[in-house]
Amino acid sequence: MGIQRDRGAAAVEMAILTPLLLLIVFGILDFGLLLNAQIGVTEAAREGARAATIDVSNSTAAQDRVSLINPDYTVDTGASTKCSATSTPGSNAIVVVKYRHTWLTPIGGLISLLGGDSYKDYADLTGKGVMPCRA
Repeated sequence: MGIQRDRGAAAVEMAILTPLLLLIVFGILDFGLLLNAQIGVTEAAREGARAATIDVSNSTAAQDRVSLINPDYTVDTGASTKCSATSTPGSNAIVVVKYRHTWLTPIGGLISLLGGDSYKDYADLTGKGVMPCRA
């Protein structure tokens, strides 16, 4: 008699645990991709800063180098500085790269349900590269 009362228990347990399992799988997948994108943005900023120290005569050297790495990356010209032909010792080239990473899974909506910001299907990433100017 006890067996018949437990017939639907496995289905109910599965219905309760499936969303939690999906949240964990989606979180691992999307945050892994987000971390990879952040590493790429930081590397592009570093390469852009290096290009700005080497090719001082080209005003778009940093943007050209960053676009070569990934065409979706943009250089924030307001926050970036480049080296001049007569740089003083201690001056630096600073390149700030921005990228809008789109979530692959619906994790953004799940984050907003858990008390995060309002739903966004993207995350804005920023990388900063600093290289010393050649004196």
